[in-house]
Amino acid sequence: MAITRSRYRTATSAGTLVAFLLVLIFGSPWYVDWVNSGDRGIFLETLAWPAWAFDSDASVRDLLGADLKAILLIVFTALFITLLVGAQLASARGTISAIFTGWAAYIFAAALAAFITSFLLANPSFGQATANAAGGAGYGLIVGWIIGLATMAGRRP
Repeated sequence: MAITRSRYRTATSAGTLVAFLLVLIFGSPWYVDWVNSGDRGIFLETLAWPAWAFDSDASVRDLLGADLKAILLIVFTALFITLLVGAQLASARGTISAIFTGWAAYIFAAALAAFITSFLLANPSFGQATANAAGGAGYGLIVGWIIGLATMAGRRP
């Protein structure tokens, strides 16, 4: 029995690729500096949330937390899309279901990444971690539809 590779992108790989591109482009220091230089609107400002940097005047702990948050967002997006796409019922496999699956996965991934990395900051607390998770969920709510569209375009199991 020959094993053939599908030429179609899976929902997980499509959503993860788009999440990686969002974090890479809109979390970059250049984009974040541009957004912070003026009033750009809520959508463009929200896109800059998982900001990462190579060199900064911030402490090593804060820099590591920000970079790890961006990495965990991508990893958790792949994990949650895999879990949610695999759990879809046969009768729910449609366009709208795929969009909501990717969108929800991104909300959960952003909230969990923000929650975990909050404990790397100076003077961590559970209350601050919960507030950061709410901010991450807000980011996922505003930006996650993009991941949903990418997930819709991918092949589901």
